[in-house]
Amino acid sequence: MNRTPEKKKLTKQWDNVRLQYFQTQRTDGSTAAADRMEVPVSFVLVLAFICISHSLELQNALDRLKRSQEHVVSDPSDCVSRTRQPVSANPHNLSVDIRMPAVVPAASDTYLCTAFSVPTSQDAYIVDFRPHASMDTVHHMLLFGCLTPVSTSSYWDCGSVQGTCEDEASIMYAWARNAPPTKLPKDVGFKVGRSSGISHFVLQIHYGDVSAFRDHHRDCSGLTLQMTSKPQPFIAGIYLLMSVDTVILPGKKETNADMACDYSSYPIYPFAFRTHTHHLGKVVSGYRIRGGKWSLIGRQSPQLPQAFYPANKDVSVKYGDTIAGRCVFTGEGRTSKTYIGATSADEMCNFYIMYYMDSRHAVPYMTCIEPGSKELFQHIPDEANMPIAVSPADIHSMMHMRHSTDYHLEQVVGWPLDSLQVGQVSGLALDSDSNLVIFHRGDHHWGADSFNSQARYQQRSVGPIQQSTILVVDPTKGTILKASGRDMFYLPHGITTDKNNNYWVTDVALHQVVKVSSDGRDRTVLALGEAFTPGSDSSHFCQPTDVAVDGDTGNIFVSDGYCNARILKFSADGRYLSEWGAGSSDRRRRIPFRIPHSLVFLPDRQEVCVADRENGRIQCFIAQTGEFVKEIKKEEFGGEVFAITYSPAGDGLIFAVNGKSTFGSTPLRGFVIDYSTLDILDIFKPEEKEFKMPHDMVERGDGCVFVGDAGSKSVFKFTTEKLHRSVKKAGIEVQELEEMETFFQTKLRPEHNMSKAAAVQEKQTVARHEAYTEAAEKKKSAAQPSRGQAVLPAIITTLLLVPLLLLLSTGLFICWRKNNRCEVKSEPSSVGGIWGKIRGKAVGSLNLGNFFASHKGYSRQGFDQLSTEGSDQDRHDVDSSDSENEEYSALPPPHPPS
Repeated sequence: MNRTPEKKKLTKQWDNVRLQYFQTQRTDGSTAAADRMEVPVSFVLVLAFICISHSLELQNALDRLKRSQEHVVSDPSDCVSRTRQPVSANPHNLSVDIRMPAVVPAASDTYLCTAFSVPTSQDAYIVDFRPHASMDTVHHMLLFGCLTPVSTSSYWDCGSVQGTCEDEASIMYAWARNAPPTKLPKDVGFKVGRSSGISHFVLQIHYGDVSAFRDHHRDCSGLTLQMTSKPQPFIAGIYLLMSVDTVILPGKKETNADMACDYSSYPIYPFAFRTHTHHLGKVVSGYRIRGGKWSLIGRQSPQLPQAFYPANKDVSVKYGDTIAGRCVFTGEGRTSKTYIGATSADEMCNFYIMYYMDSRHAVPYMTCIEPGSKELFQHIPDEANMPIAVSPADIHSMMHMRHSTDYHLEQVVGWPLDSLQVGQVSGLALDSDSNLVIFHRGDHHWGADSFNSQARYQQRSVGPIQQSTILVVDPTKGTILKASGRDMFYLPHGITTDKNNNYWVTDVALHQVVKVSSDGRDRTVLALGEAFTPGSDSSHFCQPTDVAVDGDTGNIFVSDGYCNARILKFSADGRYLSEWGAGSSDRRRRIPFRIPHSLVFLPDRQEVCVADRENGRIQCFIAQTGEFVKEIKKEEFGGEVFAITYSPAGDGLIFAVNGKSTFGSTPLRGFVIDYSTLDILDIFKPEEKEFKMPHDMVERGDGCVFVGDAGSKSVFKFTTEKLHRSVKKAGIEVQELEEMETFFQTKLRPEHNMSKAAAVQEKQTVARHEAYTEAAEKKKSAAQPSRGQAVLPAIITTLLLVPLLLLLSTGLFICWRKNNRCEVKSEPSSVGGIWGKIRGKAVGSLNLGNFFASHKGYSRQGFDQLSTEGSDQDRHDVDSSDSENEEYSALPPPHPPS
């Protein structure tokens, strides 16, 4: 078959629109004093007007999005429920489903597209992608961003000439072969909306073999986007290396497809990579070449789930580097030539780099389709041609989890940077910004004399905990962002958050489940149960332990608890719905719960799992009906399971921690369990000190797991970060780039593909400025600062402070004249609230969202600080037996009803 016309067509489309190749290839006032007083008032009024306008605009946009999608699904009997648009009520965060509208592809190798408007005209940032597809029906899918889709239909055939977008399109996400979800690093997001040039998403799905549609079922595959309106300091992008003219000869054992381009923009920091070929691909590798040295970005077999895997964390790319890639194919078993093409019988060679860069210079999409010179690829490392053997067992394992000898949770030593000064840590959760939420007991302890034989709390006269019991903590630094929950609780236990960022907590002394607002006002929104009154009916609890929340319906599930053996289900407004006890696959041997201690909701499976502590097992149930699904019980648990959490990665991962058993000496450890196979994939524990009573845990979705320990009054952080790029490191390098910019006379063009003349000119400019920078650095390092040199900055600083002091004095004088008093308050609402809104982050944050801001004095400024009462005692009795008695003072469970 003559491929020349097709190649010409591809070349022409690449010249006109960089991404059109994908559309043919189908790839994957009256006085001065009064004036002075009006300035701050005017400022506040303007700020309030802007905030209200922004909120109204966002809400209107969300309403328009809902209305625009009402007509999409054509078959209400099929997958309508899965194509709805879940939109968060949090004005800063929203979740958007982008799905095919119940389609039926007419033939194999059909490419269908559907377009969705970005749900706000303001700037927004995608911070998470969650795919909803199976390789049984979907060959691969791509998400594009652009201004104008080529069609306004609910969906269209984008395998035709019209393609995806009328203007230049950017690839934002790619999926194939049952790849697990892709999680972006903290403070990194794909920018969309007003100033990004992206007002629409276009989802393209390649349906390979349509035999799966013989039963006429309709397809609603797609993905869920987690978005935020909070500006991200680092913007994500995709760099695609792609071969367009490789020919694989029949019977030839090895054919190489090479790609290489010089890089000519601002520094990028790869954090993930993805490979894509069809059946003949053996291995795909990507490299950065600098000074003749090849550094691996990523290497993988394309026959494994085509996910975005962690890139080499030590490799960044800057102006003057070369980015290169190679795909290795085999023609064995073929009787004719295989070309790069559109169908499953053709081949493809793609190496995706997901990177981030400083938001000031962000380029959302770059490509490379140049084959590179033979001389260059003479020096490619030998590993590029070493096939990665893939067995069926490997594929099965990778489809459930990116698990290998490199995957292992290890403690982050030195986290947190400063002591959190907490009491017994009883519960952990994540808020909508993926910050860690800690629920602790301050100076209260659960001891042997805390309850009488009727489970009534005996220390009520002491009063509630005076310290802030709920802390929101930066997961990277461990610094406290805000604190709340004073004078509200007696013996905290479990905590979780809902989609509106409310806290759902349990208090075993109160025998209540309480919904608390997260606005820092310590406001109880809803309380279930009667305070200090234990019971076992639908309106009472007896030492309830935990809460799980269904994010879609708002239904809540309560594990109850130390003296009841049940799970209760309530509506979002607290209406009792149902309850159930333990389940068993053997109905004759049903064993009741013995302290259902920890709950987790599985959103992708619509199930609820519970850590049945004293039975040393995990049981899972259908959330709608309470029907028993499965049990996980391992000898490694040693008879007790204290806490569990869940990740939808692959086919689902259960994380668990065990506890001390009175019947043995099993070490206290954490476990990672494959939900489908029930295999233990990893066992982890602290490095510096042992667990004493690991009481709760939470998984962040980016390889980080936090464990709260009631015994040692601490929180441990574990991570697989060795496989991920450190954003913090890149932030330092970006700061250095800021200094370099003072030497730039000509700003680098953001486009990757530049004319040769412009590239040469800018390369010379950069070379001159780099030389100047290097000379300046040497001069700076050679000279020692003298005392005289240090005087000038001090003088300048003093001169700058004088006007500020005069202005402050004038304001205080005017205030005194008007009111005969001037109160200065430091409440969170006046300091943390206003400045937090202006900065876009709460005061006290030490994460990279505030990287370019001064961090001095941020520790807890503007927030409700922890009381230090009892802190000396806490330091002395950290090893006391009181903390050890807490969970072992539980009453024996009642006999199951007859």
